[in-house]
Amino acid sequence: MRTIIYKFGALAGALYIANAMAHIPFPLDQLALNAPVPVNLWDPNGTLLLRKGEVILDERHRGRLQMHLPVVDEEEYRAWTYRYTTALDRMVRNNQRLEAIAGVERPMGVDTVAAPSEASAVEVWPDLHDTLATLLHQGASAHDFMDRLAAIERRIVAITRSRVDDSLFVLVQLLQDVRVGYSATHALLCAVLLRLVAPQCGLDEAQTVAAQRAALTMNIGMSHLHDALARQAAPLTPAQRDQIRAHPGVGMDWLQQLGVSDGAWLTAVRDHHETPTGAGYPAGRRDVGTLAQLLRLADTYVARLGPRVHRPGLPSPHAAREAYLGPDGQPSALGAAFVKALGAYIPGSHVRLVNGEMGVVVRRGRRSHTPLVMALVGRRGLPLGEPALRDTSEAALEVQRGLGAHEVKVRVPASRLLARL
Repeated sequence: MRTIIYKFGALAGALYIANAMAHIPFPLDQLALNAPVPVNLWDPNGTLLLRKGEVILDERHRGRLQMHLPVVDEEEYRAWTYRYTTALDRMVRNNQRLEAIAGVERPMGVDTVAAPSEASAVEVWPDLHDTLATLLHQGASAHDFMDRLAAIERRIVAITRSRVDDSLFVLVQLLQDVRVGYSATHALLCAVLLRLVAPQCGLDEAQTVAAQRAALTMNIGMSHLHDALARQAAPLTPAQRDQIRAHPGVGMDWLQQLGVSDGAWLTAVRDHHETPTGAGYPAGRRDVGTLAQLLRLADTYVARLGPRVHRPGLPSPHAAREAYLGPDGQPSALGAAFVKALGAYIPGSHVRLVNGEMGVVVRRGRRSHTPLVMALVGRRGLPLGEPALRDTSEAALEVQRGLGAHEVKVRVPASRLLARL
C-alpha cells in the first residue's frame, strides 16, 4: 500500500506519495453535469484539471477536459467505486433479479464510503482542507452547498471519534505553514476545537452541531481575503478593513441564500466578533450568545497560533492564556472550559524541555501541562537521528516553555511521527 506523508509545504504538496502514484484513465461520461466531482482529476503530467467538489458545467466543458486525457489516482478511484461494487455484491448474494442488478448506478458526489482500511488523519485532513476551501471560495455561488457541507461534517465526526489528537496535530501543523490556504485550515481547526469544548460548556447535540457548522462557515464572507492576509506583509488597506468589518453580516446573508435556516448557526456567524462588553463588531452588541462567544474564543485562539508573513505564531500556552481571559482581561468560565479541554500545549505545537531538548507535542497529557512530546532536537542543538517520545509528566522531562514553530528548525513528516505512537 502506498505511504501518504504530510509535508510541511503548500497544500498542493501537503500530500505526496513516497513511491510513484498509480494513475488510471477516468471515464468522464460517468459523471453527471453540475454535480460535485467525486475525485481529483489530473492530466498525465500531474497538472490538476478539476478539484474534488467542483463541477463539470456543460458538455463543452466535459469535452475540453477530455482533450487533456484525464486520469485519477487509482486508490481514490477504488474508494469512489467501493459503494458501487458493494451494492452489486449485496444484490447478487440476495439473489436479486438481473434487471435490478443492471439498474444499480455508480455512486456520485464527494461523500464516498471509505474502503475497509480506515484512512489516517494525515490523509483525511488535507483532503478535507481542499474540499472545504473550494466550498468557501465559491461562497454564495456554491452548488449543493448544504449537501457538500454535510459530507464534510460527517468526515470530521468520523475522524475525530477515534483520532482527536492526531487530528489536532495535523491541523496545527497545516496552520503553521503560511503557504497553505489559511481560511480552510482555520475553519477546520476551530470546528474540531468546538467539538472538544462543547461537553465542558454543557452544550447539547443540537448546539454542538450548530457551533461546528458556524466554525466551518464563519469566514465565508471573506475567505479569499482571509487567505491573502496570512501572506500579506503590508498594513491593511481601508477597503480590506471595510471587508473585515462587514464579513459577519455578509456571511450570514450568504448562508441564508445557500439554504441555511438554523437560527443558532446564523446568529453565531453574525456575532462571532461581538463581545459582551460591546467592544466588538460590526454592531457593538452586548447580548452575545454562548455559541458566538465560543466561536470568538476558537477564532482568536487559532489566529494567535497561526503565523503570518509579518509575525510568527504565538507559543501554545500564550494563546491558551489569552483564551482563558475574557474581553475584560479577567478569567472567564468559557475560557476556563476551553483551556481545560485543550490543555496548555495543543498537539502540533512546539516546546522546550528542562533537559534542553526541543520537540513537538503529539498527545495531550493527563494534566494540562504534561503532554507527550516527540523530541526532535537534542540538548546540544543538533537534530536527533530518530525522534524520541518523551513523557513530560516525568520530572526530568518536564516542559520548560512553549516555543513558536519558527524556533524549531527540524521538520519530520507527520506520518512518521504519528506512526511511532
